[in-house]
Amino acid sequence: MTARDLHLPRQRQPELEHDYARSPSLGYEAADDTGFITCLAHGYPTPLARWHFHDEYELHVITASSGKAFIGDWIGPFQPGHVALCGPRLPHNWVSMDVPEDGLAERDLVIQFEHGPIAHAAEQIPELNDVMAMLERARHGIEFFGQSDRAIQHWHAVKAARGIDRLAAFCAFLADLAHCTDYRLLSSVRMQGENDDGEADQVNALVNRITRDFAQPLSAADLAAELGMSESRFSRFFRRATGNTFTDFVNRIRVNRAGQLLMETDRLVTHICYEVGFNNVANFNRRFLEVKGLTPSEFRRQAAQRFGPRS
Repeated sequence: MTARDLHLPRQRQPELEHDYARSPSLGYEAADDTGFITCLAHGYPTPLARWHFHDEYELHVITASSGKAFIGDWIGPFQPGHVALCGPRLPHNWVSMDVPEDGLAERDLVIQFEHGPIAHAAEQIPELNDVMAMLERARHGIEFFGQSDRAIQHWHAVKAARGIDRLAAFCAFLADLAHCTDYRLLSSVRMQGENDDGEADQVNALVNRITRDFAQPLSAADLAAELGMSESRFSRFFRRATGNTFTDFVNRIRVNRAGQLLMETDRLVTHICYEVGFNNVANFNRRFLEVKGLTPSEFRRQAAQRFGPRS
C-alpha cells in the first residue's frame, strides 16, 4: 500500500462476499466436498476478516484473541469462547486487538449455511419450529453465552463428518443453540411473535409504519385512535407485541438509524440528530447512550475500526 493509498477514503459499505472468493487456500472447504453446510477455520490477520456480508447464515466461534465485534450496527467486545450467529446479509467483522507479531494460526471456527433447505424442510417437519424461530432472531445477530466448549465440540463434529452424518451433527449443533436461553440480540429492535394472526398483522403494519416514518412526529395517542383503542390499551398492546414501550421503540428505531448514518456518512452528529427525528441534541445523546452504551461520537470512532487495521 502506498502513501497515496493511505489517504484515499475507505469504502463505508460492507463488501458482498461472492462464492468465487471462497478459496480453499483461505480455509474454505472445496465446493465439491460440501452441500449446504460449509465449515471454515482461519487465523488472524486474514483477508477474510473484513467488513462484509453474504447470503448465508454464519455461525461464528472465536477460539483465540480478544477485540471488538461489529455486527450490523452493534459494537461490542469479544474474547475466546465468543459464539455468535449472523443472519443472511447482516454485515459483520471481528477485529482482534491483541495479536502477537507472528499472527494467530487459528482464531475463528465458522459454519456457513443456506436458509432455503432448512425453510423447505420446516414446512414438512414441525420439529424444526424452534430452529426457525432462532433463525428469525438471527436477522439481528445473536450472541450465545455458556456455549463455548460445546460449540467447539460441535464444530469439529460437523467438520469431520460427511453426508447424512454431517447433517446430523449440524442439527445437533442447531438444537443446542435453539434451546439456549442465555443469549442477546445484537443489532436493531427485536420483534416478539404473536399467537393471534389478526393481531400479528396489526403489529406488523404498525411497526412497518414506524420504521418508515420514524423521523416524523409520532404520537401514541394518534396511533391508538387510528386503531380504535384507548391510549392505555394501545400501550399494553404495543408492549406485549414488541417488548418495548412505544416511546422506547421509536427511540430505538431512531438511534439505530442514527448509528447507520454515523457508520456510513460523514454528516455532523447534530445534523443526524434532527434527521432521525430527535428535537434536541442533548436528548439524542442521552437516548443514544442508553441504547448503544456509547456516545454518538465514540460510536463513530469505534465503528471506524470495523475495517480492521490498514495493511
